[in-house]
Amino acid sequence: MTDATPDQIAGGRDADRLARLRAGLKRRHARETRFKWYGRLAIGAAMVFLAILLIRIVEQGHTAFYAHTVTIPVYMDPARIDRAYPQGSNFEQLAAEQELARWGIADDAAGTKAAQMKRLFSSELKYTAAELVAKRSDVIGQTVPIAVPLSDDADLFLKGEISKATPEDQRRLTDQQIAWLERMKAEGVIGAHFNTILFTKGDSTQPEMAGVLGAVVGSALMLLVTALIAIPLGVGAAIWLEEFAPKNRLTDIIEVNINNLAAVPSIVYGLLGLALFINWMHLPRASPIVGGLVLALMALPTLVIATRSSLKAVPPSIREAALAMGASKTQTVFSHVLPLAMPGVMTGAIISMAHALGETAPLLLIGMVSFVPGVPHAIDQPVGALPSLIYIWENASERAFHERTAAAIIVLLVFMIIMNAAAIILRRRFERRW
Repeated sequence: MTDATPDQIAGGRDADRLARLRAGLKRRHARETRFKWYGRLAIGAAMVFLAILLIRIVEQGHTAFYAHTVTIPVYMDPARIDRAYPQGSNFEQLAAEQELARWGIADDAAGTKAAQMKRLFSSELKYTAAELVAKRSDVIGQTVPIAVPLSDDADLFLKGEISKATPEDQRRLTDQQIAWLERMKAEGVIGAHFNTILFTKGDSTQPEMAGVLGAVVGSALMLLVTALIAIPLGVGAAIWLEEFAPKNRLTDIIEVNINNLAAVPSIVYGLLGLALFINWMHLPRASPIVGGLVLALMALPTLVIATRSSLKAVPPSIREAALAMGASKTQTVFSHVLPLAMPGVMTGAIISMAHALGETAPLLLIGMVSFVPGVPHAIDQPVGALPSLIYIWENASERAFHERTAAAIIVLLVFMIIMNAAAIILRRRFERRW
């Protein structure tokens, strides 16, 4: 038996060490590969869920972007129309009776069939006819075509949301009403068109006449108030805390409280706005100025934290060089540090404004859950907002409001995308400039 030499023993140890190193390296590479796949799977899952959400919203809401209109000839009977006050005339009953008579359908003494026919037309018919008579009194005694939206249930049937196969006692349209709709469609008096009402009208108790314009204007006015208050105050507070404030116990307490306020639930800000701005300051309830103030309070902590982080990211050498050239502290901050930090400041503003745009809970507490028809024209008028409108429509009993809920969500998403795109473009201009 031959004993191993020291060189052989050392060589064996090196080989074992090298094998262990290679095995460890292989394990580290395997962990890195698994981590990359975990990241890809996480991103893929997020994209799948986002796609499911968007597809579901579009699937439910795309039908709200078109509507059906019926054009019917109406004889303006002088015996049933008041020239002095045409708004008091029952044009709906008149149109329903004449449509039945045109088809040769006899009604009973109680007018049951005319009542069923009436429910196929939107109540906008009476306003359209009354406005026509008020503008042109010479139409009385003549037969004029009047185009009006169908009622919400009739519109849903033509969109396929109400099935003819459903038992009659489980749907809001009778078999007779469905037969009348099919007959009018076959005659060509019913047509589908882009639903301009959705974008040109405010909220309404009638689904077929409800639109998002009032809520869009209300959200825009609130965001304007929020931006005018939150951005100057937030940026100013961050500059003072980061560049000018002495580092002592007081500033430490302020910093801790700002970080805590960023985590406060939004409904607490709604309670604060109700108590402070409405009950104590007596500002108009459900107005853009109150909504903007509440959202500004909610956006301030996020904006302060983001701005401070951007200021900290500016290299200290920039400050030292400016001071060495004789610039004052104020000149250094506002002429050199802040312009370099502006892209980050804009990012913080984008995040805080987008967060404020989608908030619902604080708006409900300051009265924006109430029905507000029309379009606001000032920041002290009662308004609605897109998040609160979505909440109201989703809880409405009429089924036609549910498709409009999804349509309003699409409008809200588009609104946020446009706002964020504008802010990103502005941020890139600052980056190119500096």
